[in-house]
Amino acid sequence: MKASRGYTQTARAESAAATRQRILEATVTAFGQLPEVTLAGVAALAGVSVQTVLRHFGNRDALIAQAASMLADERAAPAGDPGHAIRVLYDQYERRGDANIRLLGKEDTAPHVKRLMDRGRAMHRDWVEQVFAPIISGLTPVAREALIDLLIVATDVYTWKVLRRDRRLSRRSAESRVRQLVERILQ
Repeated sequence: MKASRGYTQTARAESAAATRQRILEATVTAFGQLPEVTLAGVAALAGVSVQTVLRHFGNRDALIAQAASMLADERAAPAGDPGHAIRVLYDQYERRGDANIRLLGKEDTAPHVKRLMDRGRAMHRDWVEQVFAPIISGLTPVAREALIDLLIVATDVYTWKVLRRDRRLSRRSAESRVRQLVERILQ
């Protein structure tokens, strides 16, 4: 009897985790598809009830914060390894870059999208500072800020768009060009 109950609890936990992930993915999708991110809209995209969303996240603000945290976790990379960091970043851009570009086009007309994009810009800056920290640690504050700005531009989603969508380069070629750009910035 214990084995059956353990199996049931494991299956239930796996199902809850899958539902939670589906809700988070629906939240990210909602920013690109809905005029305003609501619990009802997210629930509909995830195929669950509003009560299920509330049970998992408590409220809309917590849900949005968890979705942002999920996006930050996707691009986690060890500090001091630019090649690996760019590969991780391009994994995320390949998955979410087109949606990000669409959202950026809406930020001037949709306040909730503007807030999301501002959060994304802050997250990207934090990512650059963390990933390149060992390389830029000995610089003066002014030189450090200038270098961070250049690294942000080199690793920005618009740079990905120019290389992958506009120029139609392969992912491998686009990553290679960004690695070269970052290397030159760091010289």
